[in-house]
Amino acid sequence: MAPQLPNLQETDGSPEDPPVKSPRVKLSDGRYLAYRERGVPKAKSNCKIIIVHGFGSSKEMNFQVPQELIEELRIYFLLYDRAGYGESDPNPRRTVKSEALDIEELADQLQIGPKFYVIGISMGSYPIWSCLKYIPERLAGVAMVVPVINYRWPSFPDSLKREDYRRTFVKLLYWIAKYTPRLLHWWVTQKWFPSPSVMEKKLEFFNKRDIEALKKTEGFPMLTKERLRERCVFDTLRNDFLVCYGDWGFDPMDLSNPFPPNESCVHIWQGSEDKVVPYELQRCISRKLPWIQYHEVSDGGHLLVHYSGLCESILRAMLLGEELLLYRTSADN
Repeated sequence: MAPQLPNLQETDGSPEDPPVKSPRVKLSDGRYLAYRERGVPKAKSNCKIIIVHGFGSSKEMNFQVPQELIEELRIYFLLYDRAGYGESDPNPRRTVKSEALDIEELADQLQIGPKFYVIGISMGSYPIWSCLKYIPERLAGVAMVVPVINYRWPSFPDSLKREDYRRTFVKLLYWIAKYTPRLLHWWVTQKWFPSPSVMEKKLEFFNKRDIEALKKTEGFPMLTKERLRERCVFDTLRNDFLVCYGDWGFDPMDLSNPFPPNESCVHIWQGSEDKVVPYELQRCISRKLPWIQYHEVSDGGHLLVHYSGLCESILRAMLLGEELLLYRTSADN
């Protein structure tokens, strides 16, 4: 049986720490991962899906799927707090590879079977690339929604990288986060620094559909000034960012299709109006890896996962292989 700790009142010793309320599993290195289960009971499910949250999020993220579809396809969802997020212990030795190994060990601890599906959202997609690299034999299918781009990947043409204004910002923020963390911590907690509530209304960061979606979600609660003042929160976000945009040790565009020939079970979902992740580089990936099915939402921003009906479309494409012509865009455009 998995060593679960439901409703355990445990903290790390600080009187300010809230009690742990979620079930957790203990990993081989002694860390605990908190998780949440949704959908049909695991023992009665046909499809077991692990959902990996993004930057500043948690296992409490919304992934809205009609109950009728869950019951029809008998889907079991497993959401978990990545290392340092929510109620999971931090991993000071976090790497791209450790993210995949956390997923594999969580799946084994909870005995969900030899194969499972994975869905990664935004920065939660780099653990998915890691799964494709290090544990491809465990994957039944894959979906990445607005996956992050790492400009260090050698296969990206220099011309495309030079044209992307976001590259300079990411390089600068990476340098500051790596070499002057105290300065960064001071900077993001100052009164004059834009709060997330202000940023969520800015068209520089989100398109109109994103802003409408934010009115119906909780936004980014971990990115408030109050939370960022907590050193453990800041360290987790900084650590995650550095690993995501650091040297991965491999180029995803060198990966081979882990599934049988002529069978495509890997999907990328991207918005053409995404102001965080460039769609041009996503199209480049889909050209270099033709075994990935690329879906582009013509008026979509970075918050696709919160759009009405999108989660259902993601599942129907991944689980049923449905051709969704509305979101099929040629990478040659």
